[in-house]
Amino acid sequence: MNVITTLKERQREKQVKYERRLLRDLSIENMKKRVFQHFGSDKSIGIYFSDVLEEGCFDIAIEAFLLGARFSKFGYYGESEDMARLRCAQEEKHLIDTLFNFILYWGKVGDIDLYSEDLYYRCTAYVEVWWKDGFGKGEKRYKMRLH
Repeated sequence: MNVITTLKERQREKQVKYERRLLRDLSIENMKKRVFQHFGSDKSIGIYFSDVLEEGCFDIAIEAFLLGARFSKFGYYGESEDMARLRCAQEEKHLIDTLFNFILYWGKVGDIDLYSEDLYYRCTAYVEVWWKDGFGKGEKRYKMRLH
């Protein structure tokens, strides 16, 4: 007797398998290094990173990486990276806003203005770097037919 599955269940299973294979390329050391590069190297924004903030940044990095990888199929089929990024602009903006609000909520802020544009731009750059990294890795996987 055959098991009946719906198309959505099958698509979700394939997506989860693809994401698991992609996540093998990520390393915790690289993630820590990028968090330090974007947020920890300068105390001018007044935020001191704890383990909670670092883990939140890891979560956003993983989501941005997977978002870029998911949209890399459009790059494989001939779209430029910028065009593919426009397709997921809303999701990317949500990740940036989530990271920004997370840091504002959990960060230990000094006497610096809490709603600084500098912090928002750092969050934007952080998400953008991870999105581009995921896009590149995903495009390579499509070229090698590993999707």
